[in-house]
Amino acid sequence: MTSAIKNYFNDVGDLSLFIARFFKELFIPRYEFKEFLKQCYKIGYKSIPLVAITGFIMGLVLTLQSRPTLVSFGAESWLPGMVALSLIREIAPVITALICAGKIASGIGAELGSMKVTEQIDAMEVAAINPFKYLVVTRVLATTLMVPLLVVLADVIGVFGGYMGVNIHGDMSLYLYITKVFDILTFSDLLPATIKTFFFGFFIGIIGCYKGFNANSGTESVGVAANSAVVTASLSIFIIDMLAVQLTDLLF
Repeated sequence: MTSAIKNYFNDVGDLSLFIARFFKELFIPRYEFKEFLKQCYKIGYKSIPLVAITGFIMGLVLTLQSRPTLVSFGAESWLPGMVALSLIREIAPVITALICAGKIASGIGAELGSMKVTEQIDAMEVAAINPFKYLVVTRVLATTLMVPLLVVLADVIGVFGGYMGVNIHGDMSLYLYITKVFDILTFSDLLPATIKTFFFGFFIGIIGCYKGFNANSGTESVGVAANSAVVTASLSIFIIDMLAVQLTDLLF
């Protein structure tokens, strides 16, 4: 028990130093723009189909599940606004971030872990290439930028999925549906939900890189790094979301 607690605090300390090194390397030339754009393509563009399908299903299912309850209270007209508010404030950011944690954090952890095990990172240092800047900074910046964009995509498609769900049992024009959505949404709903997605993206990237960059020797450690990256990143998303909700409740 004592050893487990000690290892936990050692990991927290090492991760803190890893984050501090990231911010130090972030502002020091040379900047790897080509690798950054490549990671944006792999992390963002390659994740669009999965995020789009998930967003549509979230909107559709939430609408179909909520409609009977609202109908029983004679409040069916609130359905578009309720679905959009639930998606944008909480469901779409968290679910999309968890999907990215499973897809992106595990991929980064496995990729960097295999490079560590096969001594490719050491070879980069011998070749006078800064592996931390090339491998870590570019990936963390890419996740920090791409995850919020993927969440916005999930929001839009989820709202459209809600429109499809409303029209399964009724007949509502798209214009009326969008009007009802924007009658409910306010700036205080959009701002906190958007800001926290940047933190989701940052921790997905930094945890994936940390687990892969510090993988032990042996091929088994690659799988351990990928699995640990997913679990830790998913847990961090829930913690960040809890803190964001508390902070939003105080400020707004």
